[in-house]
Amino acid sequence: MARRKLLLFLKPFDVYPASQSNSRSRFTNNPQILHYLDDRLKVHKEAISFCQKILQKKSVDWEPIFRNKLSQPIRDVDLVVTVGGDGTLLQASHLIDDSVPILGVNSDPTQAEEVQEYCGEFDATRSTGYLCAANVKNFEQILDSILEGQTVPSKLSRMSICINLKLLSTYALNDILIAHPCPATVSRFSFKIKRGDQPCSPLVNCRSSGLRVSTAAGSTAAMLSAGGFAMPILSQDLQYMVREPISPGAAVSGLMHGLITSDQSMDLSWFGKEGLIYVDGSHVFYPVQNGDTIEISSRAPVLPVFLPSPLLSENKLPGC
Repeated sequence: MARRKLLLFLKPFDVYPASQSNSRSRFTNNPQILHYLDDRLKVHKEAISFCQKILQKKSVDWEPIFRNKLSQPIRDVDLVVTVGGDGTLLQASHLIDDSVPILGVNSDPTQAEEVQEYCGEFDATRSTGYLCAANVKNFEQILDSILEGQTVPSKLSRMSICINLKLLSTYALNDILIAHPCPATVSRFSFKIKRGDQPCSPLVNCRSSGLRVSTAAGSTAAMLSAGGFAMPILSQDLQYMVREPISPGAAVSGLMHGLITSDQSMDLSWFGKEGLIYVDGSHVFYPVQNGDTIEISSRAPVLPVFLPSPLLSENKLPGC
């Protein structure tokens, strides 16, 4: 049997403010914060070292790479292991098709007692790791289960985006935001929901701060914070919400927030001078201009992800 090939996809160290000399000076008056940030960097480094030691014990070939050093599609590996948090897993997902499974290792999980201890001083929240099935405590156990074929990945829906009928190379695992580059500028656009060539909704004309569309995996992130609802993690539907609609009566029209089912798509026309489509956060974005058309649907390659057991048990959430 051929040896398995793994890629260890790592969150870099330079994202921690305490690791940069120009940032450390900002915290000289509060050594407690500086010590906290130093500790976060130390914990992350230790998690990487731990995962590497575990891999060295296994009959696998593996290669470590920091996520800021890779921009080409990931191919010819049997498993991608991300060490960081959800952001690291999201970035890896942009480089993976539906043939390579991914396992997320949360390198620095939030500690509830620590958040409570420092709540009067600063936000001590660490990594959420919503999609990460592993941490340093259970990494070897979960890895062994995967290598032995006892655990199979779940198939998470992703979102495809076409601009002027051209499919973007990036699929969204969490959500997209379509808005003006300046958040204080009004966005003007219209949209309708379609099934095939047949409209399922009237044309909706919007003046607002933009439009957000999420997958099921992203429905517990910004969408939920904005007043949306959590969807079952394995749902193939998309959820959309017009952000801060301006038109009188728009908020009660019933069309500012809804679902795009797996057999439907959203056709959107952009009427602003300029705009951006942000994919899974602020790091990946595509420009749009006045008159551009955008098609959004869940007709995208799924992403095989080894999910935390509690997340799978919540797959019966109502509302979808």
